[in-house]
Amino acid sequence: MTAGHSLLKQVEESIHRRVVGQDATIQGLLVALLTGGHVLLEGLPGLAKTLLVRSLADALHITFRRIQFTPDLLPGDVVGIPVYHQGTGEFRVFKGPVFTNILLADEVNRAPPKVQSALLEAMEEEQVTIDGTTYPLPSPFLVLATQNPIEQQGTYPLAEAQLDRFMMKLRIEYPNRTEEQRILEQVALAPSRPDGARPADDVVPAEGRASAGAILEARSELDGVSVDRKIQDYIVNLVFATREPAEAGLPEFAKLLEFGTSPRATIFLTRAARARAYLEGRDFVLPDDVKGVAYPVLRHRLRTTYEADAKGIDSDQLIDRLLATVPSP
Repeated sequence: MTAGHSLLKQVEESIHRRVVGQDATIQGLLVALLTGGHVLLEGLPGLAKTLLVRSLADALHITFRRIQFTPDLLPGDVVGIPVYHQGTGEFRVFKGPVFTNILLADEVNRAPPKVQSALLEAMEEEQVTIDGTTYPLPSPFLVLATQNPIEQQGTYPLAEAQLDRFMMKLRIEYPNRTEEQRILEQVALAPSRPDGARPADDVVPAEGRASAGAILEARSELDGVSVDRKIQDYIVNLVFATREPAEAGLPEFAKLLEFGTSPRATIFLTRAARARAYLEGRDFVLPDDVKGVAYPVLRHRLRTTYEADAKGIDSDQLIDRLLATVPSP
């Protein structure tokens, strides 16, 4: 077990001190941390979307900021603005909350498109431009955005260009009965303390090495995870099956999909599969690693048609068919 792998195991254990269950989501966040990919977290209210992100940040020795996206938010509230100082007669740049290691964009679809687009350059280039000057963002830089799938009134759906920049879309589901009982005991029945905190709030940061430098070092270890040529072909075949479905034995996809996935899907599938293998303690990628990350990487890239929506077919069901039809090594 490498130092980076040990570090991420500590981070995972630390998050589980506060968050009950959600194993797949936590693994997805660790994959994002390892690869530098941004994540869109989708779930109903009260399912701990914000708590998950805060717990990840608390388990690390890196900077964290949160923006509550609202309809009256302005782009300058995200990236920053030049401020005039009367004493010196000069403009100085006030850097916005985007200058951080982990940025929580809470309810990102509640802000208008102009504000959402302020994140585009930051997410793609890890830099922002303020008043004609470009400023690099801290490294690592990670955007973790949340959205509520059921409330559409007063929201602004993310544009395809914005969605494509998210490496993964993680769906947070209801806990099972056992997990619900643990939540009841851990939160509702927890003994009160003078400071108002609960025992579950005591997230212990991973031992001293959970710094920005340690995370970047762990990322470099991904280079040691090999991807066999057969696995590479499998990834390409999955992507091309969304573009040329008839040739892949999925002719019905032509009526269910508006368009296929971009090359970012190929890149992100490969990176995420390597990260999953790394978290499992392997230095090589298996077909199961690709299948394990296919849903979060592809679900927001498969735009279903009106006919699919009318039949109640969503992107996850299309991925089911995709993985069942495209032969794996």
